[in-house]
Amino acid sequence: MTQRTRTAGLLRRVVTTATAALAATALVAGCDAGDGDRAAAPAGSSAAPTPKAALLAAVPDGTEGTFRFTGHDSSSDVSGLVDPTAKGAELTTAVKDPDLGFTTRMSFRIVADQTWMKVKFTGTKGLTGLPKLPDRWLRLDRARLADAASAPVYDGVDVGNTGPLIEAATAVEEKGAGRYAGTVDLTAGEAAKVLEAEEMTALGDAAKAMPFTAEVGPDGNLAKLTLQVPAVGRHKAYAYVVEYRDYGTAPKVTAPTGGAAQDAPKVAYELLNG
Repeated sequence: MTQRTRTAGLLRRVVTTATAALAATALVAGCDAGDGDRAAAPAGSSAAPTPKAALLAAVPDGTEGTFRFTGHDSSSDVSGLVDPTAKGAELTTAVKDPDLGFTTRMSFRIVADQTWMKVKFTGTKGLTGLPKLPDRWLRLDRARLADAASAPVYDGVDVGNTGPLIEAATAVEEKGAGRYAGTVDLTAGEAAKVLEAEEMTALGDAAKAMPFTAEVGPDGNLAKLTLQVPAVGRHKAYAYVVEYRDYGTAPKVTAPTGGAAQDAPKVAYELLNG
């Protein structure tokens, strides 16, 4: 979006911003490795679990109740809630326009098979042409989305894909109470879907031994996982970070009702569809 081309160009850049925000949900799309990824000692065995099995057992599986999450990768920051009972999630991401300095804050709320969106622009003084959206939760009709697959859906509780990453670990060591470190083969199984295909190609063989650290809280639940992605080609080094907290005490995720919600207007689909 540029001020030079006024409304037409402005809307194109807003669409780009919105697309970037939607792309950020890849961080929380969930590869959903399933409960089968949780390793455990054989029934009747008293042997202590391996560090990898202990770490996998700490990954949320839905029995912990509601919880909060935050995530960070090379281009986005995402935060929100997960409510396994309601099959619900809420996530928010903000993208700042690098040229004009305004920020698009985009939130999604998912309950079962319904998705709502809320968009707010800040830092817009002196700008014109931004779409005017109601300050409400806007219920989306997936049939009206050009790329319905890009809209967030509830896809399991492990929104940060920590289970697939740990499952693909080729080495895990316990470094102290609740602290772990190791390497992950990002080319293995569902872990291969965590990063973008272009980035995986650029990493080459380096993707087979990516260093990571993890922390498990006193309650036995995963608190944090950090994957260190090295610089390669035009891609800068960064940390892929997922944090889970407030297990069992975070608010429930409910469908917005009454004056807090409405069907998404045409302009919302124009924004999302480009």
